[in-house]
Amino acid sequence: MTKSRVFWAVVAPTAAIFTSLLFTYIILKIRGVDPIEMFRLMISYGFDPRNLVSELNQTVAYYMAGVAAAIGFKMLLFNIGIDGQYRMGAFFGAVVGAAVSLPPILHVLVIILTAMLAGGAWAAIAGYLKVKRGVSEVISNIMLNFIAAALIAFLLSPSIFGILPEGTQVLQTRSIPTSGRMPTIKAFDGEIYTFLFLAIFVGVAYWIMLNKTVFGFNLRATGLSFRAARSSGVNAPGMIFVTTVLSGAIAGLVGIGTLLSDTHNYSMAFPSGYAFTGLALALLGRNHPVGIFFAAFLWSFLERTAPVLEFEGVPPEIIIVLQGTIVLSIVVAYELVSRINLRQQQRAVGSVSAEVIDKDSKSVKETE
Repeated sequence: MTKSRVFWAVVAPTAAIFTSLLFTYIILKIRGVDPIEMFRLMISYGFDPRNLVSELNQTVAYYMAGVAAAIGFKMLLFNIGIDGQYRMGAFFGAVVGAAVSLPPILHVLVIILTAMLAGGAWAAIAGYLKVKRGVSEVISNIMLNFIAAALIAFLLSPSIFGILPEGTQVLQTRSIPTSGRMPTIKAFDGEIYTFLFLAIFVGVAYWIMLNKTVFGFNLRATGLSFRAARSSGVNAPGMIFVTTVLSGAIAGLVGIGTLLSDTHNYSMAFPSGYAFTGLALALLGRNHPVGIFFAAFLWSFLERTAPVLEFEGVPPEIIIVLQGTIVLSIVVAYELVSRINLRQQQRAVGSVSAEVIDKDSKSVKETE
């Protein structure tokens, strides 16, 4: 049974990606573009060493968003508030980082903890509303995303936390001093963020927490059945709230790699859209830390190769179509896999039951 699940876990995403490529192939063919040449160009450009560095850095941010979404998925929660939580984490991490003066390692640690606290605290609002008032986390998080963006725009005014450097019209926080910055690794004419190692640590910690701890067991049990978990003594409402806060804390780290190794300040120029991307990556990676990493790299690879298509007369929006079909295909593929696994389990239970009945009938006859 385990081998069968591993087999289908590999086949499902592979089939989904192949299906999306086939769909994109048809679209390009209808447009009069050579699909094979386009795919060759994308691969050549995407795997250029200089572009690989940029893709890897973007992968780290997407990976953190994917893990944050996966934690929510395990509780059957849709943390669509990752975008607001990440912004709050990056903003307050930048503000605190610029305001304090500490030894290098401690300074970085304070910024990271501040980002996690800010992201977790913002997610706690949605968690409280769901547990105490029964408000859907989807609705509350959508509203909180807009509120976070508006609140940060207000706090970025020069009279509060923002500054307006000469020669620019973009408000930003004060720069984090050198002691609060993370070094980079020079490779392939680029610089890899060392935040990569923290992302790896988060992935390992997520797997251990989920599979080797009592909290992880209670989390999965509550996600499978709220009523059953509550009946067995698990504080299900408390688990929902804690899981929501934990997901938000990880989301608060999404922009920290860019903050500490690149910009060293926060501005409204920081990208958005991490919520939907994180949910898609968690889905594509089956909520597994390794699967999420490969999904995040695939996403970064596709986005990095989008501009080169425009030079060949192909709209870069074809990448969005490709990403969308991957998500739709993976949903269908995993639904088919779940049904196949269910049928296999039913057959296994049926065969065992038949053997038990045969043994019982034989023992009855021998007794007679």
